[in-house]
Amino acid sequence: MTGFRYASKDRTRRRVRRLAGAGLALPLAAGALAVAPAGTAAAAPGTGPTAVVSMGDSYISGEAGRWKGNSLTNSGNRTGTDRAWVSGSVYDPSKVYGATAGGCHRSDSAEVKSAGAIADVAVNLACSGATSENVFRSVSGGVPFRGEAPQADQLAAVAASHNVKVIALSIGGNDLGFADIIKDCALDFVIWNSYCYDDQQYGVDQKIDGVMANVAKSVDEIREVMRAAGYGDSAYRIVLQSYPSPVPRGAENRYVQSDWSRLNTGGCPFWNRDSDWARDSLVPQIANRLKAVAAEKGVQFLDLRDMMQGREVCAKASKQVTTAAPASAKTSEWARWIDSSETQGLVQESMHPNYFGQLALGRCLALAVGQSRTSSVGCKNTAGADQTGMYLTPVP
Repeated sequence: MTGFRYASKDRTRRRVRRLAGAGLALPLAAGALAVAPAGTAAAAPGTGPTAVVSMGDSYISGEAGRWKGNSLTNSGNRTGTDRAWVSGSVYDPSKVYGATAGGCHRSDSAEVKSAGAIADVAVNLACSGATSENVFRSVSGGVPFRGEAPQADQLAAVAASHNVKVIALSIGGNDLGFADIIKDCALDFVIWNSYCYDDQQYGVDQKIDGVMANVAKSVDEIREVMRAAGYGDSAYRIVLQSYPSPVPRGAENRYVQSDWSRLNTGGCPFWNRDSDWARDSLVPQIANRLKAVAAEKGVQFLDLRDMMQGREVCAKASKQVTTAAPASAKTSEWARWIDSSETQGLVQESMHPNYFGQLALGRCLALAVGQSRTSSVGCKNTAGADQTGMYLTPVP
């Protein structure tokens, strides 16, 4: 059996309608608290263990960290790609996501965990599906999410018991409806035989000013929490990051768009025109607007628009995992495909950086922390290398 079995057009349409009925839930993960050791006493700023904290959505919480590339094999360990495999046909996602399996999806390979020794403690407050209002303090309109207090309120407890040095923030994608954009573009490929970019661009343009206002407020909320805890603004850094593209440009896709291989084999059901729009218009538009927010608020900006170049789902420069091409950060895809048959894991993991992608994100964060706290830097990969090949570039 394969994850993307060949199907007739009618059968494929039924499958995608089922995904649409389920909302093609691709929540951008927001996170879980990698809690401080039990019994840690409250500490004034500058004392206690140092901490790096991640806040926001699924692109930083660790969604899809279960997967080391994508494989068409559905049984066993899925050709070594499924880190949740136990034995036989038994899978335990908590091996990767801990108590947040099926929810916030804070993986053990999440960016803040993969960044290395930039602090004594890594605290992941991000959660899959979170929007800006899940970051705001409750006194400022913040809303609990998945049974947890708003992330800024959780940050207050961390700031009191740790010496917080870095706060990495990824937010805005869910406010903008990123998951719905992916769903609608996939449906236009499979069912309607039409493009999505024009309608979706109009919707983005209508929302983006409000979204960026909420991102700016998220930064303000973090500042207020830290000031209330006794931190000066220069005592720590905020790193506001953008989003990488999980799909390649049309010309860089290894599957032709004239048959069903992009859905049934590759897991990237998008037209070339829509892929080009996502890669060269939508992702840069969001990144440029986030950069402007970072500049306005005097925080660091980490541009991830090119982070997965050549490593995207269906990219010609990468391979699916097979017995002949084992899982490898040097050759495998760095993003999770759309498992339209729902034969491997949860749909919410689709179109997120996988285990390899998260190792690369962690390296990007570590490199960024070595720069000025108000710098703007981009992070790119070296073709044919693993996460150690990530490098920074200036952002004009």
